[in-house]
Amino acid sequence: MMAYIKEEVTSSNIYNIVGKNIQKFRKMKGYTGEQLATLCNLSYGYIKNLESQKVYATISIETLKLIADKLKVKLGDFFDD
Repeated sequence: MMAYIKEEVTSSNIYNIVGKNIQKFRKMKGYTGEQLATLCNLSYGYIKNLESQKVYATISIETLKLIADKLKVKLGDFFDD
């Protein structure tokens, strides 16, 4: 019997999880990155960096809440792995 150990969530990969989920919910709502940026009054480059697995972009809770509200999802949904 194999035991699987869930990867520990660290500060370095939590941003990847959040970014991946922002992208997932954005696409589910049918928004482009540019549209979400405009809706949130953020730059497209910032949204692109948040969603990128290659760029380590930080985000404030306030901004994350704004994005969650605009996408009509719960803030905690962004942290689901």
